[in-house]
Amino acid sequence: MKQTQAAPKARIKVLFVINPKSGSSNDNTLKDLISEQAESQNFDFQIYNMSGNDESGINTEIKRFGPSIVAAAGGDGTVKLVAGLLANTNIALAIIPYGSANGMAKELQITDVNFALDLLSKGKKKQIDLIDINNEICIHLADVGLNARVVKRFEKDPKRGKLIYAKHLFGEMFFLKSYRFLITYDEKVIYRKGVSITFANAMKYGTGAIINPHGILDDGKFELIIVKPFPRVQLLSIAWKMFIGKLHTSDYVEIISCQKASVTSNRRTTLQVDGEIIGKVREINLSVMPKALTVLVPFDN
Repeated sequence: MKQTQAAPKARIKVLFVINPKSGSSNDNTLKDLISEQAESQNFDFQIYNMSGNDESGINTEIKRFGPSIVAAAGGDGTVKLVAGLLANTNIALAIIPYGSANGMAKELQITDVNFALDLLSKGKKKQIDLIDINNEICIHLADVGLNARVVKRFEKDPKRGKLIYAKHLFGEMFFLKSYRFLITYDEKVIYRKGVSITFANAMKYGTGAIINPHGILDDGKFELIIVKPFPRVQLLSIAWKMFIGKLHTSDYVEIISCQKASVTSNRRTTLQVDGEIIGKVREINLSVMPKALTVLVPFDN
């Protein structure tokens, strides 16, 4: 009896979305690495270079090429953009840490470009939550108040890195502002004074500071981290607690887990989402999108 041969396994298709502006190394080096990995891991790929009108351009390329994985090579803003396009689809997101902070990559323990490229064949797929914040997708962290203003300063600085971020944080401390917030969450209403509120899907910033010690990416909830007005002499204490994962023990911090919330400030304040400045707002509406995104992660994650 003649045996039938099994059909050859279809090659994986990967679309790489590269943001040249956030590149931490030479673009040609990254493209060479992609070509080498495509040959060794046996996948087909296309490259989309971001330049403007990228949502439309990436969507067009996804429809044309039909990838099963879209790899975002850039910082958290690039990851946010691609995550929004892949939400509630069966296409997986691969994160290539290619920016200055790479907060979401660090959250998933994706340490460098080579490690990220290896995950295209050696990683596993994991479904994680997203947060809808004023109709913006948040995959990592967003906030209003102190850190959002620091991000705004940082965004305008041509230099990058942790020391530059620290410089702007120190500068902002001389103009520390507090806000009055009306917060509604899960049918509860509270009033709080604060210098910032972080809306957290994840645990930590790209600097390594742990703003949300109990954050879980796939628990169907997000956290509000309220930093209350504090004496300037307490700054180092608060910063230390952040870096050792003990921020929740501070007398100046309150953490609330919820599925839906609205926050109204007594005056307009800057909102940043995944490192992108959205603008000044008074009202923020938030809701969790449970397991809305599939990401590639290390097997031990």
